[in-house]
Amino acid sequence: MMRLKRVLGWCVAIVAVVGVAGLWYSSHPEIEPLNASNPAKFSDEMVARGKLLADAGDCAVCHTSKDGVTNTGGLAIEIPFGTIYTTNITPDVETGIGSWSFDAFKRAMREGIDREGNYLYPAFPYTAFTKTSDADLEALYAYLMSQTAVKSHNPKTDLSFPFNIRRGISAWNLLFLSPGAYQPDTAQSEEWNRGAYLVEGLGHCSACHTPRNLMFAEKTGADYLGGGVAEGWIAPALNQHSPSPLGWNKQELVEYMRTGFSINHGVAAGPMAPVVKEGLSAQSDADLMAIATYLLSFQGSETKIPDGDREKAAADINLKAYSQIEPLTSQGARIFSGACMACHNQDSGPVLNGVKPSIALNSNLYESSPDNMIHIILNGIQSPATDKLGYMPAFRYNMNDQQIVALLSYLREDFAKQPAWPALAERVKQIRLETETDN
Repeated sequence: MMRLKRVLGWCVAIVAVVGVAGLWYSSHPEIEPLNASNPAKFSDEMVARGKLLADAGDCAVCHTSKDGVTNTGGLAIEIPFGTIYTTNITPDVETGIGSWSFDAFKRAMREGIDREGNYLYPAFPYTAFTKTSDADLEALYAYLMSQTAVKSHNPKTDLSFPFNIRRGISAWNLLFLSPGAYQPDTAQSEEWNRGAYLVEGLGHCSACHTPRNLMFAEKTGADYLGGGVAEGWIAPALNQHSPSPLGWNKQELVEYMRTGFSINHGVAAGPMAPVVKEGLSAQSDADLMAIATYLLSFQGSETKIPDGDREKAAADINLKAYSQIEPLTSQGARIFSGACMACHNQDSGPVLNGVKPSIALNSNLYESSPDNMIHIILNGIQSPATDKLGYMPAFRYNMNDQQIVALLSYLREDFAKQPAWPALAERVKQIRLETETDN
């Protein structure tokens, strides 16, 4: 009995020591607030550079709610454990970051800890932002602190236990956060390193385009940029597993990032459209080319079609798909002919409402999941990446679930010659219900 008591005593002591150590490790001091009567001054050049960096980081995309004032937060991010609401990053002292010094801002970006010492949830991608250089963080800070202060009391993040205990993030950070600015790879070119800095850092492309592990951290190694999920949409793989039937080349990637459209791949839609509209399209040609160089280094040589053969390869894919539309022997073919061909006919007819994308080359048609195609048919493209792209109408009120299933089955199996999507009817029904309130 005495031995058991000693063992239990030691266990309690060890637990207590671990608990105290954990509390010490997860505790961070509050950083003194700024003196509101002595605001910092920034040069016009630094603010302008910070604006480009804010665009590159898509700050406004996440920190602006639907119909809300830019950067005032309140955007709901649904995760399996509840809802995270983005914060106000205008320089309002009470509800924004107006009381934050640069040191406080830098700590949030590098370590995921706010001015008061609270842990930020990694829905804020500080695991990527940590790679941003001090000089760029200073410029970004200058831009944000130079904007109009807007008071905005947003809803409080609401997560279930134990995920509502912010200090628990310290253990997650220990496993998945590598703080510190990006270090160039000396074995790679200057352009590749610039692209890596932007993609891995402020651009945080992997946050959407990389699958997550059981602890919702991004996977690494061969899974990096291997495709993920964003706001219910499939973020396609950007590595050798890209679903595109042609793969990508540098010119196409740059064109897509600049305009939101590539003739050999399709139109930016869903969460990608605002990334192009508010972020990528504002970047310099040199930076877009650097991003393309870096991303293409993950595309295996076996997926590449030489540039000189791409036009013929694209024409062959279109011919094979579009030439089999007649006769209209299936319901799907009839629906496509009646509802889609006016804008998506590759052989004749005018370009309506912007560009004239080929369905046969659309990367979404070759994905293992039908979700993006379902979203687009149900809800159209109401907010294109650039005005020149035009709009696509929503068909949720013109087609019932059975008609959408028939259309998608035809496009997938007959048009693109791909295996049938499993449980397609169930996915159409589910996504229709999930997006009903958005339209």
